[in-house]
Amino acid sequence: MQTPKTSEILILTIDAEVGRKVQCLGMVHAESCLCRWIGKDIMASVRNWTIGGELETYTKIMNESVELITDRLLAQAEVLGADAIYGLRFSTSTIVQGAAELIGYGTAVRYVD
Repeated sequence: MQTPKTSEILILTIDAEVGRKVQCLGMVHAESCLCRWIGKDIMASVRNWTIGGELETYTKIMNESVELITDRLLAQAEVLGADAIYGLRFSTSTIVQGAAELIGYGTAVRYVD
């Protein structure tokens, strides 16, 4: 996962940094709905039945969604004037057969000197 080169906002999965005082600016969140293309879905299923292994098409879709969500979180944090996003989490769920939702969320904070 890469963050935009223009962003200097730190993204952390931890909930706090030891010895660092922060002002909480609020939650940032983003969603992405993933849909599989039926042709690739059939090819991936055949591959899974015959050889097994990673379903690379789905991995690529998921990685693209994580990158999109990260960009959206950074944009929200930038508007708030944040220096970092604490407690980054991702969650996924199935919406309907063939489609899934990926959600990313965290807390935007500003460092206090």
